[in-house]
Amino acid sequence: MNKFFFAGMLLAMTATALTSCENDNINPEDYNGKSSNSATAAITTALAAYPENSIVWTKDTTLTESFKVPEGHSLYIEPGVHVTCSSKPTEDHPIEIVVLGNLYSLGTAAKPVVIDSETGKANSWGGIICGYNAEEVVLRHTELADGGATPTESSISFQNKLFKTTIDGGVPVFHFCNTDGKFVMDSCYVHDNYNDQTYFTGGSGIITGCVFADSGNQEDGGEAINVKSGCNLDISDNLIYNACTNGFKLSNAGIESGIASSNLRIYNNTVVDCGWRRTKNKKGGSVWLEKGIHPVMKNNLIADCRYGIKQPSKDGADLAESVLTPNYLFASTATGVKQMAKGYSGVIYEDANPTSQSAGDLNPLFLSFKQSDKMNVNCESDDVANGAPLPYDNSWDFHLQIGSPALTGAATSIERLFPTGLMFSGLKNISWNDAANKQSYYVYSPAIQPYFGAFGTK
Repeated sequence: MNKFFFAGMLLAMTATALTSCENDNINPEDYNGKSSNSATAAITTALAAYPENSIVWTKDTTLTESFKVPEGHSLYIEPGVHVTCSSKPTEDHPIEIVVLGNLYSLGTAAKPVVIDSETGKANSWGGIICGYNAEEVVLRHTELADGGATPTESSISFQNKLFKTTIDGGVPVFHFCNTDGKFVMDSCYVHDNYNDQTYFTGGSGIITGCVFADSGNQEDGGEAINVKSGCNLDISDNLIYNACTNGFKLSNAGIESGIASSNLRIYNNTVVDCGWRRTKNKKGGSVWLEKGIHPVMKNNLIADCRYGIKQPSKDGADLAESVLTPNYLFASTATGVKQMAKGYSGVIYEDANPTSQSAGDLNPLFLSFKQSDKMNVNCESDDVANGAPLPYDNSWDFHLQIGSPALTGAATSIERLFPTGLMFSGLKNISWNDAANKQSYYVYSPAIQPYFGAFGTK
């Protein structure tokens, strides 16, 4: 897994939806000298030749208004571009990037794409909200931060009835909803967003090699990966740290209205310090399963979360169709052990899962990680003095030390949904500056690894 982190860059330019930009970012009418709907030629930059009806961001950009990618158009963001979503928009609603067409954010390990706010604080802008006909979204080496703001009735997402149909809270920083569409999140860094980091109500996708850190800031809700019905997903090799409620919230909500059940393969993920601020309603802590969801989960490492795998007392998982072993559950405190144990309210305990039986038992031996000295898995706030997790530290290393018990006992096979890859037609002939991608328009689900968690040893 590529771990990459980002420094701030000076921004001075502004882009608005389908209008001429001062920073030589390219919209169809700029290239053709006429309406974007009549674009007839490819757009050529130093990186690639893009299809007709493309919008290409080649330079750093500050958005002072929400940006809409219309149906039939594609927005390409080139490596190294920093998009700042102003916390003081010219409109009466937070900045959003609404994708009714397609989006390709093409960062690299050396030149990631960054989409954040000038404040460096959660709740400063909305998120990337995709439409019901959005066909393809690729987020590769992309940082998404500072999002989650609540839309208003004049927000583009609200006017298009996307995600929110009532004004009752914030949006996720990335939402995809087309059951016939495709998306990928590859090696992304998603952090410090006010509500859910991601929320999926449809689509085929691959989520791999990502870091999800510090979600639901100062709120009592905020999943890292929230999945409803209509999804076919391979999710692997990700690190989830300090999700306010759950690392994974998985539900078949939506099948009541005829949407197909979700099909999920979740393997080799590391989930640490999740669920701390939800003690009042006892919602969950690491993995929450409800409404007949039936995931296949193998080789996931869950460490010092409030609970193990859990479900509500009514309308829980379809356990007969689920595969929830082998997974590794570690607790460094007596309270954590108690709340993962067999018989604890709502906990789905599997005898085959290695699980701490006393505080510190089965320590996975992370290479470099500092736990809060006052750790309290049932704390009610973000205050470290009360036992909340420390803010995510880029220097931590969640590889396993030689001799870690988490290196043995894992599964060696899983039936991936996309072993031969998802094809993204909008990536044809576009270089990702990655020699390993011989077919650059295919994205593959990684093979399962014979250890618990996302990293193994160095």
